Amino acid sequence: MNIKVKKLCADAILPTYGSKFSAGADLYACLNGEIKIMPGDTVFIKTGIAVEIPEGNVGLVFARSGMACKRDIAPANKVGVIDSDYRGEIMVALHNHGREVRNIEPGERIAQLVITPYIQAEFELCEDLEDTERGEGGFGSTGRK
Repeated sequence: MNIKVKKLCADAILPTYGSKFSAGADLYACLNGEIKIMPGDTVFIKTGIAVEIPEGNVGLVFARSGMACKRDIAPANKVGVIDSDYRGEIMVALHNHGREVRNIEPGERIAQLVITPYIQAEFELCEDLEDTERGEGGFGSTGRK
């Protein structure tokens, strides 16, 4: 699948895959200088790119595992959704979940983008839902082991 990418700033870096079988393509920070993210704060980081996602697909923006686990920085909304009709700049809202100030540098890999098909459902109002063994059990109702 080809994804058209428009550079919105000269220093923008197109998404790249880290290995042959990577599902997510790395998104890069397009900044004029280093940005500090204070503990508990969220900062919108520009990527300097816009994309044309084919109809019937969606772009999902996920955390980079090393950044989230080692540096306490992850997308504030957990998973960003880029609809196929969106043509604006991809921005990543990074949140500092830790206790230390964290820096984001120009050109740093800040998130990963997964392109995947989706199904758009039609929602139908009804009086009853089909019974299942689980029923209304949720939030750990199936146990831990």
